[in-house]
Parts: sequence; C-alpha cells; structure tokens
Amino acid sequence: MRMMILAIGASLLAAGTAQASPELAKAKNCMTCHAIDKKIVGPAYKDIASKRAAEKGAEATLVGKIKNGSKDEWGMVPMPPNNVTDAEAATLAKWVLSQK
Repeated sequence: MRMMILAIGASLLAAGTAQASPELAKAKNCMTCHAIDKKIVGPAYKDIASKRAAEKGAEATLVGKIKNGSKDEWGMVPMPPNNVTDAEAATLAKWVLSQK
C-alpha cells in the first residue's frame, strides 16, 4: 500500500512538472527571447525540437545549452547562461523537445 501511494505521488509530481513547463519558461525569462512557434531573438521552440528530433542525447545537449548558454548555433546572438537548477533545465529541455 505504501509503495502504491508513493507511485501515485510520483506520477502526480511528474505530471505537474510537465504541465508547468510553459510557466517555468516564463518564470525563467526564456519567453523574452523565444516563442513556441516563431523566432524572436532566439529560435522558436518548434524549430529547436525539429533540429534535435533525430539527435541522440538531444535532451542532455539541450540541458547543457540551457544551463551554460550557447553561441554560433542559431545566428550571431549568443544565448547567455541561465540561472536554473539541473531539474529545471531538464524539465525545460523535455518540454522544448516535445514542441515538434
């Protein structure tokens, strides 16, 4: 019974995290430069997801770029490092990659 309660709690937490990704992107100011389906300063999330769709290790690569920033990948404007935890970066990366 205890394991069942833990499993249910974990699944609810995971569902809440996945649903919170757009809000997390807004809270971490990602939406200042990115949008789901159009380029602003940075690429659209759909374009990122399409580019990385067949890439092995895409989620880990994107987590690194979210945390550490990147340059010379989508144009001349570099993406600065972001003040996010590993868990937040992973949540954002999963969400971005789901935007195909």
